[in-house]
Amino acid sequence: MTIPEQQKLILVTGATGKVGQQFISALFADADYSDFRIRALCHNRMLEESERLQVARGSIANSKDVLEVMKDVTHVVHLATCKETPEDVMDVTVKGLFWLLEECRSSGTFQQFILIGGDAGMGHFVYPHPVPVTEMQAHSAYKGCYALSKVLEEVMLEQYYVQYNLNGCCLRAPWIMEKDDFKYTLTFGEDVFGGPRWLDLVGFERAEEYHRTNTVPVLCDSEGNAIQRNFVHVKDLVQAMLCAIDHPKATQETFNICMDEPVHYREVAVYLAETRGYPSVDVQTEFHSTWLDNAKAKFLLDWRPEYDLRRLIDESWQYERTADNPRKIWYPG
Repeated sequence: MTIPEQQKLILVTGATGKVGQQFISALFADADYSDFRIRALCHNRMLEESERLQVARGSIANSKDVLEVMKDVTHVVHLATCKETPEDVMDVTVKGLFWLLEECRSSGTFQQFILIGGDAGMGHFVYPHPVPVTEMQAHSAYKGCYALSKVLEEVMLEQYYVQYNLNGCCLRAPWIMEKDDFKYTLTFGEDVFGGPRWLDLVGFERAEEYHRTNTVPVLCDSEGNAIQRNFVHVKDLVQAMLCAIDHPKATQETFNICMDEPVHYREVAVYLAETRGYPSVDVQTEFHSTWLDNAKAKFLLDWRPEYDLRRLIDESWQYERTADNPRKIWYPG
């Protein structure tokens, strides 16, 4: 599993997920990264090896697996995570990240660590955010193990900057969309993607009728105001990841990677009414609007998101799945 000295080798954890697969494809397609190879660490699902892609099976929670896959690695892109799975989350998030960082700091070839974080560590839309959320805001995990894990990841990486002057950066992403994901975040059916589960909020009978009529839910706060919530398309996140590789201004920095404006649920409803004739209904909740500020990434990395609200909606509704590409959720949450 050695590589020529002039080439760079990226270890990608969580390589079979939506971000991992898109990142691998994008890097191989970009001539600027022609001297890079990738080693994909796979746990359950596997990828097919190629001239530039090595595939290893293992778990980052196992120090021996990490020791083996870190040989000759110059860069780490850390995507592996858990959702609301308490039996696994600390082994992957804390122990796994610890083993990776330990190998990085003692490696003779290591150059950069890129962590894909999440806005769950900043409270997402669970807590009030009266001003835009910048990278300077204190961590604030909401209830559950997933949000806590995202805080622990960022703090651990930051401490390795302090302890060992490690070269790393964190790209903090909100909810990551691809294909028809966004469409299925707005269904009143059992096939809803992520949360909230609208059918639980309005009751089965009303949800059934809303589902039949393609009614669009408008997420509202406790005062009835339509909520704004942060998203990012996987293609925009992948471009930010490519921008961050070996970028001198990424060193030991955290960046919010998201759409220029959060999704405004009222504007979603208006656009779907105009373009597809869908009705809408307000759904009042205890959630809050939040605006993730991406100015730092735009300023330092010269990165720009390409997806706005209309493109996010249009591509999601226009996406057609083939028989061999069913919707499948690999983790809860």
